[in-house]
Amino acid sequence: MKKNKAPKNAAARKVHYVLSTHWDREWYQTFQDYRRRLVHLLDRQLDDIESGALRGPFTTDGQAIILDDYLEIRPERRKQVEAFARNGRLNIGPWYVLPDEWLVSGESIIRNLRLGRAIARSYGGTPSSAGFVCDLFGHISQLPQIAKGFGIRAGLIWRGLEPRKAAHFRWRGADGTELPCYRFGRTGYCDYSWDVRRSTEPRTTFEQSQALTDLKAFLAKEAARTDIPPLLIFDGGDHLEYDADHYRLLFAQQVGGEFPYEVAHSTLDAYLEDVVAHENQIKDVVEGELREAARISADRDLQWLIPGVLSSRVWIKQANAECQSLLCQWAEPFSVLDSLLTGAPAPRGYLDAAWRWLLQNHPHDSICGCSIDEVHEDMKYRFAQARQIASAQTEESLRSLAAAVAGDLTDKELRVLIANPLARTLDETVTLTLHIPTEWGTYQEFFGFEPKPGFRIYTADGKEVAYQLLTQEMGRTKARINPLKYPEGYKTNDITVALRLKLPALGYTTLTVKEGAWMEKSGPVSAAMLPTRHALTPGLATTERSMANALLSVMIEPNGSLTVTDKRTGHTYERLLTFEDTADIGDGWFHGHAVNDQCFVSGAAHADIALLHNGPLLARFRVRVALNLPEEFAFDKGTRSERMASLVVDNLVTLRADSDRIEVVTSVDNRIKDHRLRVLFPTEASEAKSYLADTAFDAVERPIGLPADNHLGRELSVETTPQQTWTSVVAGTRGLAVVSSGLPESCVRDQPDRSIALTLFRSTRRTVLTDGQPEGQVQGKMVFNYWIVPQTGKVGRSSLFDAGLRLAASVRTVQLRNFDLPIYRRKGTGVPAESSLFVLEGPAVLSSVRQEGDAVEIRLFNPDTTKGVVTLLPGTEVWRESLVTRVDLESRATGSARKAGARFALSMKPKEIVTLRFSSPKKT
Repeated sequence: MKKNKAPKNAAARKVHYVLSTHWDREWYQTFQDYRRRLVHLLDRQLDDIESGALRGPFTTDGQAIILDDYLEIRPERRKQVEAFARNGRLNIGPWYVLPDEWLVSGESIIRNLRLGRAIARSYGGTPSSAGFVCDLFGHISQLPQIAKGFGIRAGLIWRGLEPRKAAHFRWRGADGTELPCYRFGRTGYCDYSWDVRRSTEPRTTFEQSQALTDLKAFLAKEAARTDIPPLLIFDGGDHLEYDADHYRLLFAQQVGGEFPYEVAHSTLDAYLEDVVAHENQIKDVVEGELREAARISADRDLQWLIPGVLSSRVWIKQANAECQSLLCQWAEPFSVLDSLLTGAPAPRGYLDAAWRWLLQNHPHDSICGCSIDEVHEDMKYRFAQARQIASAQTEESLRSLAAAVAGDLTDKELRVLIANPLARTLDETVTLTLHIPTEWGTYQEFFGFEPKPGFRIYTADGKEVAYQLLTQEMGRTKARINPLKYPEGYKTNDITVALRLKLPALGYTTLTVKEGAWMEKSGPVSAAMLPTRHALTPGLATTERSMANALLSVMIEPNGSLTVTDKRTGHTYERLLTFEDTADIGDGWFHGHAVNDQCFVSGAAHADIALLHNGPLLARFRVRVALNLPEEFAFDKGTRSERMASLVVDNLVTLRADSDRIEVVTSVDNRIKDHRLRVLFPTEASEAKSYLADTAFDAVERPIGLPADNHLGRELSVETTPQQTWTSVVAGTRGLAVVSSGLPESCVRDQPDRSIALTLFRSTRRTVLTDGQPEGQVQGKMVFNYWIVPQTGKVGRSSLFDAGLRLAASVRTVQLRNFDLPIYRRKGTGVPAESSLFVLEGPAVLSSVRQEGDAVEIRLFNPDTTKGVVTLLPGTEVWRESLVTRVDLESRATGSARKAGARFALSMKPKEIVTLRFSSPKKT
């Protein structure tokens, strides 16, 4: 980056004019409609750069995708784009897309920046290093550390932070990393287009004297709030092309007198370089996450945080969480393990494609669920592509490993590989659905009312393992794909069992399922299969509506709520699993509180309770609660409708042997409109003043309760806040955590019972620039997964992160017959019957394991407020011989290499993110 020159006139202040546009890829128009406007805009920008009508570069709104979108329509202009990228007339990146920071994972944020910067380089340019997050709905606490990991030294902020005394501040992130930042003015990144170009006044035309007056007023305002020399004019309002009249006027001004400014057509990078040069003059410090709601300010600042997007169109959040888990917990790490053990080639092209599809759903107006229906319909296809690629890659890697395990199978044996995506050994009751061949024998109880497939299960070391039979579905159709043959249809009896297993960390074990034994034919009596039963007593159910294990006891009350006693502490928690329904007259951006609301709760409801499974390993109850609710909101009357309808909430409540959690699956067939449904978990931790929730690479402590002066705000602060997977509140030895997947909105209510409230969904009819659309009402079947985890004292942050990963990913299996082995086996056999990439010990959480070139990169973070020692125990000899190097977020070495060995230990600072490269000594 070239050094900025001081103004020729020493009395003049340098003004960096940055030409951009803020490009929402889809929002109140579809992607294709917006792209037509984008093509017109970029045609003009490129022509005017070519002709010299523009004195300097065009900035691509901090994101690279707009060039990809443009060149798909204008491929003939690629060479021109590449030429302008090389000579700096196009300033590209650093993002691929501008995401919402709360609704995507930390790993997704990193991949987004990596891809955006890689695309900039692919066009021949130097990627922008401006931390541009102009319109995102608040900011995570770890963004300064992430930015520094890419060499981004300064940022530009608006939402989530109310006006300061000065335009610049130091943003101190969770780990202490500081990022000097510029806070946009009254209307944010649109300030120049509002105040000078008057872009909000469609009938106002350019008039030179008025435009000059507006320009001087704007610069005077910026100068007054800027304590360091450089000033910024950012000409990049929503979807706006530049205005040639205003542009000519700006550069026609002579420096001096009434215009004490020297204007240069510049870039955000050049401006921020000037800021960094004066960062020692910036004294204002802001710490942690930025989620300030809009206040009433003297300059009538128009910042809005817009917090309601956390629960809009919840299916989007669930699909995103699923795809992130598939990629980061399955497709990437198990392709690494497959490559190490079988020599399988790295599936880089597939994984890159899946990430592109997923990241294209991360722009804030997309992932937030606040756009028109057509936009969110398009998102379904992108999620499907990411899901299909990641699922297929996972299946291929696991099948390759299973087929390569030493030993063959008989026709009466089934090999089942069970994989564990956690970086810690999993020793618990798991549930598996086994695909038992239909030609295997069955036995019957009593006088033959129902056939049961007879089989036994053996561990990798040949020991039989007892199982609890849960469900069976007979004669289910499957397809076998052989590259040398046409597809083969076949049927299996799908039997779901529970069994206690010890699964290697980030690895697998194998089971052998064998057909049960037969009683030989004797005279006229036909041969019969012997029963394959295991002891079902004592079961975990203690009464017709209660269950218990060594740690917890659960009573289901007549209204469907749970009373849970933690045997470790003696604390009892009542009214857990209470459902609350309120009106929602808002839109995708905000939960709309109605003045004439009625808040319904399930506390007085009637519950239908059924015991589904009871055995020594697992007990499960079905609890159905019907809420009688208003059908919709009557907007003409301003009240909830007097017409009532039933909303049935169907819950599966599960307790496993020796488990410290209660698992809940809630199903709802929503036919009610204009409402919000939450589930409440009273903790009675009345002394608690704050609570913890996870965000990207962090566990954030937030105060319980709203600001005392909240009623004076322009935008009300709300009790609901973001989480990735968990929220926890504790006072002494009393407290709960609620862990979920794809449900990013929660809170701890400022009431004596300190209830954790988990939002399941919001149904709204309003959409931007329409008279209302139906899909925001999220009608139909929805399923939600969450766990109730009683706490016994200080919150174990890394253990709750692991619980979130475990819930999101579960375990996965592949199952092979003897004739499947040659189809999926790559290079003979010899792979061990169980194996592990590595075991993680210590307070860190695993974020990513992925192949990067000839090496493997592992990313960890420490969510604790204290430093800790983390140890990796490599699971293969190849990894023990590897050299380990610390690298930044773009894979550049930041330290010297050392041998991994049998135990690789490193010290991690509080809240630190660490990336390690494991490479062969020959390739380092």
